[in-house]
Amino acid sequence: MTEATEHPALHHAQQRIEQVLAAWLPSASHAPEKLHAAMRYSALGGGKRLRPALVYATGRMLGVPEEWLDVPAAAVELVHVYSLVHDDLPAMDDDDLRRGRPTCHKAFDEATALLAGDALQTLAFECLAHHGPTALPASARLGMVRCLAAAAGSVGMAGGQAIDLAAVGRKLDAAEVEQMHRLKTGALLACSIELAAHAAASLAPGLAHGAAANLRVFGEHLGLAFQIVDDLLDVEGDAAVLGKATGADAARDKPTYPAAVGVAAAKAKAAELAAAALEALQPFGAAAAELAGLARFVIQRAY
Repeated sequence: MTEATEHPALHHAQQRIEQVLAAWLPSASHAPEKLHAAMRYSALGGGKRLRPALVYATGRMLGVPEEWLDVPAAAVELVHVYSLVHDDLPAMDDDDLRRGRPTCHKAFDEATALLAGDALQTLAFECLAHHGPTALPASARLGMVRCLAAAAGSVGMAGGQAIDLAAVGRKLDAAEVEQMHRLKTGALLACSIELAAHAAASLAPGLAHGAAANLRVFGEHLGLAFQIVDDLLDVEGDAAVLGKATGADAARDKPTYPAAVGVAAAKAKAAELAAAALEALQPFGAAAAELAGLARFVIQRAY
């Protein structure tokens, strides 16, 4: 696996979403100070920001003003960050490092981390419900709330994590691991694409059925490819680059794609999925260059 050169769309999203999140997150000087400090500690100052990048790049491809994309980009990232805070807890994955820093429960304490995750999740939906000078139409925001809630819930990310925890110590076949990954990781990545499509539909009602279907295919294939690469990085990655320990999945006897089919077959599957994702973008032509670049980043990344 070769190290990726960071795509300009990813860099742009990292800079923009940092400012948007900083504005939405409560100040650490306001009570309850410790909770707010933990929220800001977890949400700011690092991360790939792939989900916001997908929102922005999809929205730009579909002609959506960037200021309309800030709220859905922030909302999906807040849900992602909440999930990381909870996943790192001793009751889940029991990780000490995240993005090269102590995890939230190590920097603060377990109870504060639990509450920080809860508050980050609810803030995501507060963002989507907000009515301000650059707010999306209510119909678009309602669609986004429904999309994000489903992607984060029992038939999405939370459900995937439940399957993951229940499968520790058991050997899953490739199809079972794929289903787990599609829920745990893929659902939220695919939702990032759909959030931008909701914004586009509010500008031009009736986004072509074919275009919407292609975006769904792109998001689903990209989400699974991302998690398979994550599994591979836990086997072959550099902990200093990743910002977290490697070998954790094997140490906990967790089900992964490389464990189910082997490293070589996992690499081949990730490449196949990335190719299928890129093919789904063909109808959008040159306008899809940013999204295509992000798909290549997913397959080539070293962190």
